[in-house]
Amino acid sequence: MQTAPPSRREIGVFDSGVGGFTVLRELRALIPSARLRYLADTAYAPYGGRSADDIRARCIAITEHLVAQGADLIVVACNTATAHAIDALRARWPHLPFVGTEPGIKPAVAATRNGRIGLLATAATAHSARLQALIERHAGELQVVVQGCPGIVEHIERGDLDSAELRALVEHLCEPLRAAGVDTALLGCTHYPLIEPLWRATLGPDVRLLRIETAVARRAAELWGVRPESPSLHIETSGDPTSLQRWIEHVLGWSKPDVRRWLVSR
Repeated sequence: MQTAPPSRREIGVFDSGVGGFTVLRELRALIPSARLRYLADTAYAPYGGRSADDIRARCIAITEHLVAQGADLIVVACNTATAHAIDALRARWPHLPFVGTEPGIKPAVAATRNGRIGLLATAATAHSARLQALIERHAGELQVVVQGCPGIVEHIERGDLDSAELRALVEHLCEPLRAAGVDTALLGCTHYPLIEPLWRATLGPDVRLLRIETAVARRAAELWGVRPESPSLHIETSGDPTSLQRWIEHVLGWSKPDVRRWLVSR
């Protein structure tokens, strides 16, 4: 495997689609001088309904590309990809640092007052062995209500952050958490903070809502350290660049982002 020249060293960030922009936004704030490359696998989004083998294959192909472009730190800005692929990625690139994105079970345990925690996640994350291990390791005898959320990512990918249909879906998905009386809820997908006002309004003011993207970015910043660089941002997608560009302008408010097409080789 070829090593990129030092002048091209950068942080590679990827997600199944647009959710990882919540992590990328934090990285740009924490490390304004960093060279960043973001790959949105929008042609295969969402990962939540795909098999573990499919997810691992996509993540390996994407990481190969990011490394070839000069990445020497990879941020897996996707809970589902982390749950099903990060162990395989670390095994394949043992000397390359990876930062994964996982639901903050431990912080939720520290935050809860009544011992009842809710977790909103994709179906693939909700049923993953990695999540179950996290719950068993950190939650002990506390009650953790895991709610799969089919359909949410698709709305966000379309740029729909507040339609009546989406609000009804959020209401439906939050019902098991309200019925259980949780006082702490985790957003277990990097897409979900993009509709945080809907989750807050539906769960109510007495439920503490926890996000993960800031902690992920901070860990990446720690590993990256301080490097004398000229900042850059490259955005790529396996889907339609024009659609992603419009989404970025509409949702994030970034002006005229340059988005390039990349065809995954597998």
